[in-house]
Amino acid sequence: MSLVVEPGAVAEAEVAPGSQARRRGYGSYVGVKFLGAVGSLFFMLLVNFFLFRVLPGDPARTLGRGRLTSQAQLDAFNKTYGLNEPMPQQFLTFLKNIAHGDLGISLQYKLPVSQLILDRLWPTILLVGTSTILSTLIGVYIGLRGAWNRGGWFDRISSGSSLTLYSMPEWWLGLLLIAGLGVGFAFVPGLFPTGGLHSPNVDPGSIHGVFDTMWHLVLPVTTLTLAYLAEYALIMRSSLLDELGEDYLQTARAKGLRDVVVRNRHAVRNALLPTTTLIALNLGFVVSGAITVETVFSIPGLGLLSTDAIGVPDFWVLQGTFLVASAGVIMANLVANLIYGWLDPRVRT
Repeated sequence: MSLVVEPGAVAEAEVAPGSQARRRGYGSYVGVKFLGAVGSLFFMLLVNFFLFRVLPGDPARTLGRGRLTSQAQLDAFNKTYGLNEPMPQQFLTFLKNIAHGDLGISLQYKLPVSQLILDRLWPTILLVGTSTILSTLIGVYIGLRGAWNRGGWFDRISSGSSLTLYSMPEWWLGLLLIAGLGVGFAFVPGLFPTGGLHSPNVDPGSIHGVFDTMWHLVLPVTTLTLAYLAEYALIMRSSLLDELGEDYLQTARAKGLRDVVVRNRHAVRNALLPTTTLIALNLGFVVSGAITVETVFSIPGLGLLSTDAIGVPDFWVLQGTFLVASAGVIMANLVANLIYGWLDPRVRT
């Protein structure tokens, strides 16, 4: 005796109220993610404002590093930087200044913080942006090839190398490259500059200056590329291995498609989704810079600016760099969510 089920009954069961979550349209998905980014940005502004103001002691004495000895000097300092106002009024002034692009005056350089950040932003973008692009291309290729030929010699070597590079601190890897390729050893001379963005006697805007800058960036870019590509390779390999067991790939093979078409047209597209999120987030970290690498190689970017500000301490420079770095990560996370929702409609459910 066979049981016959009408198609309408199955369809009705599938769309029964409460049995399946409703998928939002892309417009409402964008609105929700945008509101979430605005909320995160406001929370970041709260943290940025109160982080350096909740420390015990007198802010003027802390920021003055003992140079403000008399009460008159302390009062003048508090009045100049608005530290004598009530905390709510200071926060409103802080928001107003942020809206106008005013991040304060550096205690160390006596220059607007926004000007300092703009001056240091290009070296950081040049360093971290170049290494991010290179590590993305190389890392995705390594992870793709290793997963598709799982267990082969390339997969074993690339997986072991990726894990080794991933576990290395960036500053330690940079020092190794300086010792081996910058300073030299035994009869091998140093091949690359060990620090700085360009030679002191070269005009950075000239053709010779451009090549000189590229020569100075070889070691720091190589350091970040080796550190980052391990992350991309491991994630891409893991994502593609998860996709290889899915039924839709077997269906594609059953249709007579070649393996290379199945891989590139079906498996790789879905496996790239986690990597896309990682790429967007790492691009957000471009504005914050690589603090350790910029310090090791003396690259005058935002990372080195933050390190120097901690030693003073330069309160408004730290506040400004924290603001720019946090805003960059939040915006990159928003872009990653929008791209992810566009590539994979399932996340809108």
